[in-house]
Amino acid sequence: MRYGRLIRTFSNWWLYLALKSGMVRRDIIIWTTRTGLIVKMPLRLLQTFKEIFMDECYMKGLERPAPKGATVIDVGANAGYFSLFAAHKFQPGRIIAFEPMPSNYALLQDNRNLNPRINLDCIASAVSGRPGHITLSFDPSDSFTTSATVFTEYHPGESAVTVPSLDLPAIFTQYGVERCHLLKMDCEGAEYDILYDCPAELFPRIDQMALEVHGGPRDGQDIDSLSLFLKKQGFATRMRPVGMLWAWRT
Repeated sequence: MRYGRLIRTFSNWWLYLALKSGMVRRDIIIWTTRTGLIVKMPLRLLQTFKEIFMDECYMKGLERPAPKGATVIDVGANAGYFSLFAAHKFQPGRIIAFEPMPSNYALLQDNRNLNPRINLDCIASAVSGRPGHITLSFDPSDSFTTSATVFTEYHPGESAVTVPSLDLPAIFTQYGVERCHLLKMDCEGAEYDILYDCPAELFPRIDQMALEVHGGPRDGQDIDSLSLFLKKQGFATRMRPVGMLWAWRT
């Protein structure tokens, strides 16, 4: 199934087999989708690439596809692979991608610039429960971090960085979002404050969510509590034991 998705998605799918067999040795791989999108991938991010394009990890519990012309918000965009996946899969009208870490954001910008025909806004900001700044812990030896987290108390040996942040109401206001058809989050623990602090009147403007949920140290920072909270806001939910949560308006 994974290889089938790879072949259906990319015209140069054979590069993956060449990489896996050692026939090709490159630090940067350029993929081309069958819809004409270009995906720039450092070898360090092969696992992230596989999870999004081959495993389709954010799709497995999604109730319905985002409609053509949809608005997609990508929180924790990293290099932009989910944004590009959504552009390939759904043909959305607009994608707004948030990534606070500078090295990740630079690659996100590269991927946007390689695909000028898609409407992808790249924002160098975190998303949190309130606008301002938040502190993230990260491993400075990792060239493209996939695990910068708000749970700084669990990472005492790592470096910390303070980054600007926006909350959901500010995003909807500043970027003129009337309706978000799909909200994707992979923000290493910030998902709790983002959603718990969101005004109740904003939730009806979000059709679906695909969330990677990370357990935290405080009460309510677990996938069951977050699922229950979203149900109280009018969503149906679906969970997978690996920490994925989907929610949709019924």
